[in-house]
Amino acid sequence: MTSAPHRLKRRREFLRVQASGRKAAMPGLVLQAAARDDDALGVGFTVSKRVGNAVTRNRVRRRLRAAAAEILPQGAATGCDYAIIGRAGSVDRPYDALRRDLVAALKRLKLWTATSGEAARQESL
Repeated sequence: MTSAPHRLKRRREFLRVQASGRKAAMPGLVLQAAARDDDALGVGFTVSKRVGNAVTRNRVRRRLRAAAAEILPQGAATGCDYAIIGRAGSVDRPYDALRRDLVAALKRLKLWTATSGEAARQESL
């Protein structure tokens, strides 16, 4: 994918993704997905106050953004919006484990489309 993903910023965008009912919960994150009208890719991040104070939530959000920036362009299905929700386990979870969680969530939702070489490389993470 050549262009940057569209950012989900408005509450109604997150609610539309949530209403689709497609989600995969992992130890470090929850991934929700919904189809888009066009062939673009959209992504949004949210972390609730239950995870911690503002500093902790922002740290989790930054880590999730970094993982998504590496993983989504490599093998996520286009034509979808993704909402990535940080969990309490995201705070202390190793970064490589967060990346593996994101790949596993995409696979669980059958939205992982990486080629065999890229998939093998991600499996070894």
